[in-house]
Amino acid sequence: MANKNKNNEHQSKYSVTSLFAGCGGFDLGMRGAFKAIGVTYPQLPYELVWANDFNTKACKTYRKNLGDHIHHGDIREILKAPDKHHFPNSTDIVTGGFPCQSFSNSGKRLGFADPRGQLYLSMKEAVKRLKPKAFIAENVRGLLSHDEGKTFERICAEFARLGYHITWKLYKAVEYGIPQTRERVLVVGTRKDILPAFSHPGPAFYKAITAQQAIDDLTHVAWGDVDNHEWAKCKKNKGQGNTKLNPSAPAPTMRAEHHGNIEFHYAVDRRLSAREAARIQTFPDDFIFEDCTGDAYRQIGNAVPPVLAWHLAKEIARFLDAHEMRGTQ
Repeated sequence: MANKNKNNEHQSKYSVTSLFAGCGGFDLGMRGAFKAIGVTYPQLPYELVWANDFNTKACKTYRKNLGDHIHHGDIREILKAPDKHHFPNSTDIVTGGFPCQSFSNSGKRLGFADPRGQLYLSMKEAVKRLKPKAFIAENVRGLLSHDEGKTFERICAEFARLGYHITWKLYKAVEYGIPQTRERVLVVGTRKDILPAFSHPGPAFYKAITAQQAIDDLTHVAWGDVDNHEWAKCKKNKGQGNTKLNPSAPAPTMRAEHHGNIEFHYAVDRRLSAREAARIQTFPDDFIFEDCTGDAYRQIGNAVPPVLAWHLAKEIARFLDAHEMRGTQ
């Protein structure tokens, strides 16, 4: 009887294979059951069965907070020896935020000339092998304009040739309960033989949450009195990340590569702490980032805000349920 119940429980959830998972922002959103900036985000019907990232420290954070199903390594090498890394034979959903530096407006925009710009091919190969009901790909806004739009058009066309309807949307984080001006492209593919195209959800919040609403209670908390409440001590200089937050507006995008130049607090003479940056990214306070503050900043900046992932994942679950996809192959 116990095995039967376990099977029923498994069939009641959609299995998720997560590529380029980082510290787990997207996966936390898929799972749900967390609280961010005073709002509780209920559990969603997904089971995280396998995840991967190349960054050792991000994997360490993921393992601490989300589970041992994270596998460290180069996905290209893992796909060459899948059994060695327990790569699944099938899955309901594939997710992946393939590296974005090659397409970012703040980078050199080398595109496919940069080896990182070709990592979408690994996600494409995973989708080809696993034949999921749906996949979700995430990237920076700059991907839309790279090479006059030809890069994005090519990537979408290649996924479509695997037998998937492709829809996409440029999501504005502030419209989904995130106190940050972040914008990200989210692409959803649905299998043509069993599903129609997916329609992306509209805004969930119509009044932006400000930086002050997100982090004000941490303003005078001492260094280290809260997990990850430690900050870079770099002096003010030229370049990004050397302005004070506006307490009455959402924060700017929390970046991964800032070399300690994260923005200054609006009320006290210091830079944002890693915990404050995590709040702005909508990580719950019990999500602990491993290693030093610089590593924490990097993991936070690279992540998809869990709340954004939750809103999209909720709509995808509703979409799949409407087409009676639970428990099917």
